[in-house]
Amino acid sequence: MNFVKRAGMSLGARKSKTAVLLAIFAVICTLLLGGFLLQAAAARQEADAQRTIGVDVTVRKKGLTAALADRLGASDLVHRYNPELPVRAGARGFAPLTSNAPKPGGTGAGKHKRGAEKDPLAVNGVRDSGMLLPFSYGSTKITAGRGITPADAGHDVVVIEQRLAEKNHVKAGDTVQVRSEDGRRTIPLTVVGIFQDPTQDPTGWTPPHELPGNTLYVPVGTAQQLGTGTATVSEAVFKIGSPDRAEQLHAEAERLLGKGSFDFRVNDKAYRDQVRPIQRVGTFAGLIVWVIALAGALILGLIVALQIRERRAELGVLLAMGEKKWKLVGQHAVEVAAVALPAVALAALAGSLAGEHAGDALLGRQAGKPVAAAGARGAEIAPAAVRVEAATVGKVTGIGLGISLVSTVVPGIGILRLHPRSILADTE
Repeated sequence: MNFVKRAGMSLGARKSKTAVLLAIFAVICTLLLGGFLLQAAAARQEADAQRTIGVDVTVRKKGLTAALADRLGASDLVHRYNPELPVRAGARGFAPLTSNAPKPGGTGAGKHKRGAEKDPLAVNGVRDSGMLLPFSYGSTKITAGRGITPADAGHDVVVIEQRLAEKNHVKAGDTVQVRSEDGRRTIPLTVVGIFQDPTQDPTGWTPPHELPGNTLYVPVGTAQQLGTGTATVSEAVFKIGSPDRAEQLHAEAERLLGKGSFDFRVNDKAYRDQVRPIQRVGTFAGLIVWVIALAGALILGLIVALQIRERRAELGVLLAMGEKKWKLVGQHAVEVAAVALPAVALAALAGSLAGEHAGDALLGRQAGKPVAAAGARGAEIAPAAVRVEAATVGKVTGIGLGISLVSTVVPGIGILRLHPRSILADTE
């Protein structure tokens, strides 16, 4: 009789033991699948964290221009970047804020000399206002409209502070006239957003351009038009994927800016606080896979060894009838493999039902909400999708069949070393 057919008949005749073996194998395959799913979900969440949180690299250099910042920002290592170009500007058609305290020297509040009121606006040219620390940490908030984005390049738009907007009854969509620092040009700017700076007005007299309410954010190109001469960037912040890429970006900055001529600072605290726990989950999931594979092979090996011991009389009869030893081992391998395949199917079903809850528990997601990045309230990590994929089930199937092979071949070595007479004599 064919040993494969005999294996099927043996499984049918020993239904209770087959059911026990199926249950054990299903648990092993479910744990294996869980390990793979967690590993894949952790990898996806880590990749998303690299894009969302990343690592901030701040570059400062005397004479750093927006063009140089753009060239460095074009690197494949950089996800986002933001040069900051501060200039002074004047107001036309609307009134800047003034200090309520009297100016030292006897001048009353709001009655300063003309020279002291020149260029009362602090204008910051930016590419991406969301990368500014006050905005990314949430201390400064957009209360109406939006901030400055890379899409605003080439457009004359502005984001103004709430106090200045309230004083002049300005709202998002209105237009304000801003005069260049040298007074030669007046640029109409469309208000696309209003922000609230939590900084309180100073109690003592303060020049208008230092009042937090007189701060404006415009695209870098607009700031260059308002400035005089070759306006330089005070600093540029570049967001990269991981701390490992900082050295590569530093090398590119050296080629572009010259060695030792710039300040290069890496801020990876938010990345480490948020990504390292995800990496630990991935490592833990990989360890689970190895431990369960080894433990599963050991447990099933012991079970098969006990079954072989119980069936020594059957083995002795078959050997006496001329059955080859390797076919006896093959019969046990087929029996275990036949149980492994439905066990994988049950594991896939369990994984699709319970995988999301396991991901919530171990990857820190609660109630389906994105995880806020540590130290960066404006950044959120998208929920890690824990999904059963064909490739993952294929891995579990391969490991399951490998376990079934190891768990039958190793105990089956004893069969190869025995003779029919010794087996039958031991069973009498």
